[in-house]
Formats: sequence, structure tokens, C-alpha cells
Amino acid sequence: MGVQDRLREDLKVALRERNSERLSIIRVLLAECKNAEIARMHALDDAEVIEVLSREAKRRVESIDAFRSGGRSDLVTCEEEALAVIKEYLPAQMSRDEVVRLARESITVVGATGPKDKGKVMSHLMPSVKGKADGKEVNEIVTEMLSTL
Repeated sequence: MGVQDRLREDLKVALRERNSERLSIIRVLLAECKNAEIARMHALDDAEVIEVLSREAKRRVESIDAFRSGGRSDLVTCEEEALAVIKEYLPAQMSRDEVVRLARESITVVGATGPKDKGKVMSHLMPSVKGKADGKEVNEIVTEMLSTL
């Protein structure tokens, strides 16, 4: 079952259970997927759906930070609940150790000798961690590893 199919089935379950918070979050996710389909002019595959969901998760994290700095704990709670629902549909996130291991492999494969080769390393590494690790964290790890070469 694809991710969009799972979302649709969970929408039906949320309707039956009268779970309005979960229902509204799933509706937003399905709407974002539909908008992406319209923009790309084709049905999304699972990788593209994961991309849309990752973007939504990132928005929620940014909102949580903004609301927390603004002292709006009520909105922080709402966004954290939404983020928890979104994470149910995303693949398991890689640990820092896994990202470091893959970064080492990428550095070896591309023959990186220093920070100037960061672009080569990132372009080799990102397809294997896309959707499974935060790009910002991957960037920090690669920068740190290349600075010690």
C-alpha cells in the first residue's frame, strides 16, 4: 500500500472515530499531495509523497520554534501533535552514526581532500539519505568531516 493510500485509509478511520485533530492534519497532507500532483502534472509516486510530507514536517518544526520563541505554548502543542502525525508516514530517520558512516563512504568514493570538495560529497550522499535524514544535519556532518582532512 502506498503512502497516499495509507493516508486515505487513515482519513476514513479518523472520520469513523471522530478524531477531528487527526482528521484535519491528514486532510492537509492529502491536499498538499494533490497540489503537488497538479503542479507536477502527474500522479505522485511514494518518493514524491515522502518529499511533500517531509516539507510539511519541516514547516511544523519551524512553526514550533517560532511559537516557542513567541511564548505561545498552546500553538506549540498543536504543531507538535501535527508533527507526530506526519512522522507516522515518514520513513524512520537515520541516526547520526549512520549518516557519519555514509558520509565517510561518500568522501572515499569521490576522493574528497578538503572543504572545497563539499559539493561533490553532498551530491553523492544526498540521494541515499533523502527523506531519512535532515539535510541541515547532513550538511553539518560533512562540513565537520571535511574540515578535519
